[in-house]
Amino acid sequence: MIKSDATKPRLAVFRSNQHIYGQIIDDQKGITVAAARGVAKMEGATMAGKMLAEKALKLKIKQVVFDRRRYKFHGRVKALAEAAREGGLKF
Repeated sequence: MIKSDATKPRLAVFRSNQHIYGQIIDDQKGITVAAARGVAKMEGATMAGKMLAEKALKLKIKQVVFDRRRYKFHGRVKALAEAAREGGLKF
């Protein structure tokens, strides 16, 4: 499992048949700082990535560690990640 360090929280992705979820987690404190979800389509994943980036930037979080878990980096996971990058997050 990927862990965040003191300077960068972790952006964790969970994908189900119905939805895709993104959470920014501070592993040092053990809390979820921001979260977003989208429906199980590419547009929903893109929206979730953009919303997550907006929430993170409001909290002054600019860099994260990307944790895709066991999912391959394609499809909805890739769409969420690219939308988060376009929204201003760096990883």
